[in-house]
Amino acid sequence: MKIDANYAAPGWQFASDNTAGICPEAWAALQAANAGYAPSYGEDAWTERACALIRALFEHASAEVYFVFNGTAANALSLAALTRSYQAIICHEASHLQTDECGAPEFFSGGAKLLLLPGAGAKLSAGTVLQAITQRDDLHFSRPRALSLSQSTEWGTLYRPEEIGALSALAHAHDVAVHIDGARFANALAALPGVTAADLSWRAGVDVLSLGGTKNGLNSTEAVVFFNPALAGQFDCRGKQAGQLASKMRFQSSQWQAVLESGAWMRHALHANAMARRLGSAISAVPGLRLARPVEVNAVFVEMSAAAAESMFAMGWHFYTLADAGYRLMCSWATSEADIEALVRDLQRVAK
Repeated sequence: MKIDANYAAPGWQFASDNTAGICPEAWAALQAANAGYAPSYGEDAWTERACALIRALFEHASAEVYFVFNGTAANALSLAALTRSYQAIICHEASHLQTDECGAPEFFSGGAKLLLLPGAGAKLSAGTVLQAITQRDDLHFSRPRALSLSQSTEWGTLYRPEEIGALSALAHAHDVAVHIDGARFANALAALPGVTAADLSWRAGVDVLSLGGTKNGLNSTEAVVFFNPALAGQFDCRGKQAGQLASKMRFQSSQWQAVLESGAWMRHALHANAMARRLGSAISAVPGLRLARPVEVNAVFVEMSAAAAESMFAMGWHFYTLADAGYRLMCSWATSEADIEALVRDLQRVAK
């Protein structure tokens, strides 16, 4: 049997944007950084350049930048820097902090409590946040000290700059710092034409950002960006204690340098988003299937029967279901039109 060069076999293409490999720019950067010798622990030229590029991206010369290995560490350690053990962190009940961090924010903060709030589309509203902040002010209750927003959210929705600004103003009025879980920050930015990285972060009041690299084609490198340097006190010690200080940090930072200097950081996010829109459009035309919500970033949520999903799994496709959100299909920097055609072809088969 002759296989077409564009044939895409069922597999892990849409299970997550984590399942894609390392993007070409990052791969080349790793190879280039592997020549010769360089200072350890971030004292190298790659790390200096990567930090400068991140500051330039966000138009914030005094931002403090730290590299860690994964998003869990980025979120947990940055929130630990904002809170004490007897305080609380406000987040959405469907946030990654709550559903997929295995208690890491509580652990690294020494016990800070997650205050879980509801909200349509996995987003928080000013009203519910204000109620959580002001509901009690006695020593028997964990007082909120940090507000964490996911950008984009676990349900593939976006916070616009004005929404972040309103929530940040509310939080700061009550001495609550603002954190963004930006595992897919690049996808969010790519979905908002005319909006800059600064507009979507510190200009809207964000104090610290967990800037995702892994889901946009990098390997084992995320950045923690403090726009309020006063909150970053001894964060380097937190990273060291948590096992997040890379001795050969150039292999983390060189990847950031490569994708930021080349523009690939945004190019890959634009591609992933475009593939998601293409996939969403194709799925909408399949009888018996319906998009659970509009496609905003690189996530496509589909309503289908359990029987149809099981048939897709039996064919070899992998994807997940999120409670109350439908079946989730993720696109990445590597998603191809052939991948989409193969998936939709099989969806059409099971729909019949």
